[in-house]
Amino acid sequence: MNESTSVPSAAEENEQVSLYQGARGTAVKILNRVERTDSYLDKLLNAELKVPDLNDLDKGLLTEIVHGVLRWQNKLDWVLNGFSHGNFAKSEINVKNAMRVALYQILFLERVPHAAAVNEGVEFMKRIRGDKPAGLVNAVLRNVIRNIDGIRYPDPAEDEVQYLAVVYSHPQWMVKRWLSRFGFEETKKLLLANNERPGLSLRINRLKVQPAHFLTLLDKEHIQYTASSYIDYFVKVKTLSGIGRMELFRNGMFTVQDESAALPCLLLAPKPGDRVIDLCAAPGGKTTNISEMIKNEGDIIAVDKYDAKLDLIRTACGRLGLSNIRFLAADAVLLEDEMADKVLLDVPCSGLGVLRRKPDIKWKRDIADVYHLAEHQTALLENAAKLVKPGGVLVYSTCTTEPEENQDIIKNFLGNHPEFVVEHARQYVSHDLANSDGFVETFPYRHGMAGSFAARLVKASA
Repeated sequence: MNESTSVPSAAEENEQVSLYQGARGTAVKILNRVERTDSYLDKLLNAELKVPDLNDLDKGLLTEIVHGVLRWQNKLDWVLNGFSHGNFAKSEINVKNAMRVALYQILFLERVPHAAAVNEGVEFMKRIRGDKPAGLVNAVLRNVIRNIDGIRYPDPAEDEVQYLAVVYSHPQWMVKRWLSRFGFEETKKLLLANNERPGLSLRINRLKVQPAHFLTLLDKEHIQYTASSYIDYFVKVKTLSGIGRMELFRNGMFTVQDESAALPCLLLAPKPGDRVIDLCAAPGGKTTNISEMIKNEGDIIAVDKYDAKLDLIRTACGRLGLSNIRFLAADAVLLEDEMADKVLLDVPCSGLGVLRRKPDIKWKRDIADVYHLAEHQTALLENAAKLVKPGGVLVYSTCTTEPEENQDIIKNFLGNHPEFVVEHARQYVSHDLANSDGFVETFPYRHGMAGSFAARLVKASA
């Protein structure tokens, strides 16, 4: 049984608490789990943030470190390999992640003194492996600090792929794909954008509050914001701590959602009285957005394979005051006997458009995943098409940037289904967000939101 499914004993839990204590020790524990198992960072981090042993300052540092290490892992490893004469690559996982945690603070966190970062790493190694490995870690890290301004990275003139993969910390297979597609400068912009600390976008619940009034409520809370450039009921904030405790949130006045996730709903253009099916609905951001758009009228069916995931949407509906959503636990590939005016299919995808928020995806994906997912996406789309009434609308969407999961899927589908045509996205969203084929296509460095794709397909009337 792997770590993602095994349940530690009480003795093992107590030992882990003593060994992996504090923000930095907990960071190593999370990074170990991300690397060794199929567990995803956000779930592991959320579980640790609920532990009462960490204060708010420690929780902030923990979040910063684990995201930062995973964003910059290739760059950190390059430096550590160089200063340990290649021995870093052979190190066991606790040593690797302890050194990554320390080096991330040294290279990227100005508020953390270098000595503090080193000392914490060394003390952790003493607890885990004893004095001798701790001494080696100490020597490597202090050598990095002494030579910090002279660190040498790959030369772009010799190998563009290696240079970009190391300096901007992405897997080589991603860099190769994007270089051939976008060229050097555009690829560099994309990689840089993927490594930015993301802000938050808030979707205002217009059933409960008008956008203008919501902004005055943010002013009262001294929360700084900027208006969205693309959607009039979204605002952007840099940070928002303790969201779950905020009265505005508990009263259902807003939902945290990337602007890109709202674009498929705008393409769907639901109207009060429509019957809507949201396939692959969990965790429910698009379902609840649709419900708000049609003012709690009409009939929405939220479909997901697992009822436990539908519970997330039920909870959100209660908070947001939404009552026109029914829940159906079913496999979207096999669903039948349901027909709707509008069908939204937001498919499981490689997630390469959301690397800012989920940096662990960079190291969990490979090219085979893109091709495998495309097969599943095609099967989902084939079945979704059967659920659309004549004259109805089907919207296909992803949070990835890869053509095999996006344009290629739609073009192949249209070749097999002449009863469907593309309706140009510019009729429903800003012209900046639509490509020449009529599809929504966003990139973080161009649009300030996650990378995404969406297509509006209209079915011929009977």
